[in-house]
Amino acid sequence: MITVLNQVVDYIEEHLYETVDFDKLAKKFGMSAYHLKRTFSFISGVSITQYIRLRRLSQAIEALHEGYRISDVAYDYGYDSLDGFTRAIKQWTNYTPSDIVVNHVHKEFPRLSFQIQVTGGQEMEYRIEEKPAFTIVGVSRTVSLQFSGVNDEIVKLAQSIKEKQREEIHKYMDMYPNQVVNASFNFTGDRTKEEGTLTHMIGALTTSLHQPISLQAKSVAAHTWAIFPSRGAFPKALQDTWANIASIWLPASSYELVEAPEISFTKFLDANQQEAYSEIWIAVRKKM
Repeated sequence: MITVLNQVVDYIEEHLYETVDFDKLAKKFGMSAYHLKRTFSFISGVSITQYIRLRRLSQAIEALHEGYRISDVAYDYGYDSLDGFTRAIKQWTNYTPSDIVVNHVHKEFPRLSFQIQVTGGQEMEYRIEEKPAFTIVGVSRTVSLQFSGVNDEIVKLAQSIKEKQREEIHKYMDMYPNQVVNASFNFTGDRTKEEGTLTHMIGALTTSLHQPISLQAKSVAAHTWAIFPSRGAFPKALQDTWANIASIWLPASSYELVEAPEISFTKFLDANQQEAYSEIWIAVRKKM
């Protein structure tokens, strides 16, 4: 997978002036567009679209210093208008294109190079399960991406659940794990700086087809799921498992990601809620 990602970066660099068709690009390397985007983001920490945008802006700044006209640079790097190019440059550097030239401002976003770093053997426990279609019912909101610690926005979401909603969530629990789950989907933004967002839902998995009264519903198609259990301090053990999925399991696995919510649940093992058993579910399929 690391070799493929480096080949993807090579392709992007060779076609930096062009609009990238992610379906064609993914097919060229024998994967789905969703798997390409999510794996690129998981391993690099930045979305592939954000990477392309910042590489273009980086190269555009160099072109400005080489004496090319601002309007020509804007057009060459895919901007339909000079205003749009100026806004993008200023948002990234706090300078307009003309100010960059006058003040000799340099800002670079280097090309990525994916490498395997061997730091010692590490076991990862997981299982592969086929699951029929189901629905997640619960409450949701858009929250900020957070790498470590307790996400206060998710805590506030949990605290916002009304008693009537809580009762309805429990009424719908008719499939494993028969408890409250967390589901994340609609990921956006730059994951290297915790600037991304996602839709987070707290609720239950159900086979019921009835529309809930006070809850939202998210349909999930039948998929193969890779399920990763973890035990230890909460939330560190769970977040470490996410990191290991991205850095260890995905690059070496014979599976690729499928577009579906990422699901997790936690069972606390002590009265102080310090130790927990958790599971992470990600939808996958065998690589093509």
